[in-house]
Amino acid sequence: MMPLPSVGGLGIAAMSYVAVDYMRYVSPVWHSRLQPVLWSLLVIVVLTRVLFYKHWSAEFRAAIPFLASIFFLLSALLFEALSVRSVTAVLGLDWHRDTPPLPDTGQWFLLALNESLPATIVEILRAHIIGLHHFLMLFVMLGFSVVFDSVKAPGLGLGARYIFTMALGRLLRAITFISTILPSARPWCASARFNDVPSHPHSWLQKYYVPYAKDPAAIRQLLHWDAAYADPGEYIADYRADWGSMSFLNDFLRPSNSEGSSWFGLLKKAGGGCNDLLYSGHMLVAVLTAMAWTEAYGGFSSALIWVLVLHSAQREIRERHHYTVDCIVAIYVGILLWKMTGFIWSGKRKTKQTQLEKIQNRLIHAAKDSDMETVRRLVEEMEVSFGEEKHARVSNRTMTVFACATVITTLTIVVLALTLTSDG
Repeated sequence: MMPLPSVGGLGIAAMSYVAVDYMRYVSPVWHSRLQPVLWSLLVIVVLTRVLFYKHWSAEFRAAIPFLASIFFLLSALLFEALSVRSVTAVLGLDWHRDTPPLPDTGQWFLLALNESLPATIVEILRAHIIGLHHFLMLFVMLGFSVVFDSVKAPGLGLGARYIFTMALGRLLRAITFISTILPSARPWCASARFNDVPSHPHSWLQKYYVPYAKDPAAIRQLLHWDAAYADPGEYIADYRADWGSMSFLNDFLRPSNSEGSSWFGLLKKAGGGCNDLLYSGHMLVAVLTAMAWTEAYGGFSSALIWVLVLHSAQREIRERHHYTVDCIVAIYVGILLWKMTGFIWSGKRKTKQTQLEKIQNRLIHAAKDSDMETVRRLVEEMEVSFGEEKHARVSNRTMTVFACATVITTLTIVVLALTLTSDG
């Protein structure tokens, strides 16, 4: 059997991946040479270790929670995509063109640092060292490290926790940014990416928002009457696509005649939207990756990943992809959500031996106290424990099929995730 890698092996592999990928900006030639070599080496090492992996029964038990987490994530992403398109389209392009960005203390602070820090440091802060797909890949490397026994098995359990927490975070994020619509930090975004969206607001907003948007006296009167008293005039009608049973989405997506007959096609073009989406989805992924590394692996590499999280946050603010509040909220929401989902998988190693040792200690104390009822109950617990282990055994053929299916499916998911997030 191959020896286990050193304690820092996973950290070295992770930092090598980030460094080699950054070489696309420094030396594209060397990047094109080194990246295939690094990927090939990592895949070969993992596939070699898979042959000696001992925890396939634990992975088998974690498969259903893992698949359920993926379904939950896909559902959350669908709801998020609907919400992104809706908050961009509901106010119309004129609102996006005319509404200035919000004042952001973090943006001012970074501009001030550009004037006071050495040019080299500023260039490092501006550098595209790490992106969304890097954080996803770092987690994938962490998950596969179970084959080296660097991380507590099952890897699918760790993956289920990560995916479930991300799905919960994306769902809460969508609920948050549809609650109050905030202007983008990039005012030109909507006109460039959603030029087919109507210029005027939705009829609902023509009645409840437009008459009171800029007139303080009208707002005061609205508060007094607590009713939409203004006459909005004749509503400007929208084009309505024939989507069959999904036609109710017209009011949320506001399609145009030139955008095709598929409501799902509109969602694929939504991307990250053109409003400020509180909180940052990029930062949520980054924080969850850092939290997973900290709990499952720890060490110096985890500290480096947190440094990369902070670097990514200041870049999100510097490049006006998000306001500072979006990144700050994403950081503490990500930390809190990860702490809440420890019931799915935990980095604490609880072995069958330690459980039996606890029962044995309690058994000794009960015997000294002549408490035969407790002794009988503890013996039954030991029998149940051994019985569960016996029933958990699955045939070697089933485990082999499951192992091959798991490796192939996981690698497919990795390729799809990297492909779909390659543009950030």
